[in-house]
Amino acid sequence: MNEQHPLHQHLFHIFLLALALLIGFFNLFIGEVPLSAGDILAGLAGTGDETTTIIIQELRLPRVALGLLAGATLGLSGAALQGLLRNPLADPGVIGVSSSAGLGAVIAIYFGLSASLPLTVPLLAMTGALLATLVLLFLAARDASILTLILAGIGISSLATALMSLVLNFAPTAMSVQDMIMWLLGSLENRTIQDLGLALPFILLGWGLMLGVGQGLDATSLGEETAHTLGINLKRLRLQVVLGSALSVGAVVSICGAVGFVGLVVPHIMRHFVGHAPGRLLLSSALGGAILLSLADLATRLPIGQGQLRLGVVTAFVGAPLFLYIIYKTREMMR
Repeated sequence: MNEQHPLHQHLFHIFLLALALLIGFFNLFIGEVPLSAGDILAGLAGTGDETTTIIIQELRLPRVALGLLAGATLGLSGAALQGLLRNPLADPGVIGVSSSAGLGAVIAIYFGLSASLPLTVPLLAMTGALLATLVLLFLAARDASILTLILAGIGISSLATALMSLVLNFAPTAMSVQDMIMWLLGSLENRTIQDLGLALPFILLGWGLMLGVGQGLDATSLGEETAHTLGINLKRLRLQVVLGSALSVGAVVSICGAVGFVGLVVPHIMRHFVGHAPGRLLLSSALGGAILLSLADLATRLPIGQGQLRLGVVTAFVGAPLFLYIIYKTREMMR
């Protein structure tokens, strides 16, 4: 289905959006209190009984909304970064924002700030993401090459990971170590409307920056010199993608924890449906990411053993085999 007709692509997007909303609605049924479709609709409209309305609007709806928004953010960021870096193995983790946000969160847990004020976890996580973004913007604003951006991202990610290991190493109690590890494994459980409100402005701002670079990414796929002759401002293009990814992914990680592989996997799946042009992949990958993460969240609530599957574990089981397959195919193409 490569290189779709625009009408077919619009219909494909409508299909993906409908599927994402359908899965999200199905997720509203999952919980300790069984509810019918009528109860859920009444809860969404605020016309049901008080208990049902609280369950839907304050517990289940924020979780579903965050799953859709986080998945869309990771899928969109992955497509934008793969187009900018012209690297099929790029994802939001490449620019170091995910691990920097994780560092901020574990610091909040280490000092016990999360116990007295839970919002300190997302706030410090976003601070970590912001600092990583500032370093990247400093480099991007000085006409850095694509290779420099990749290496800077790897360096930032490695430093943040090392500092996280240091914090875990000196954690005061075994309980705090467990809290940090569980947070890093990712989850949408017990997220509130306040969490959603904190992350939403940064997510939307990041989306706005990234969804506007489709034409520029298509041009850069022909080479930077060609893109420059076509009138593309490469410096502004890099800033838009890096800043958009950093803001939105940092906000997502600050609320949901470290959820990997979505940004890597989804663009590769979508290329089979919409073709290889980076601009075509942006919206498709956002919708595909929302579907994938909502399904992953559904899987975390399956009754497996005594514990509960974490979101990052599920996405890793989906993404890691595909990651190896992509490397295998890339090696075959380079022969």
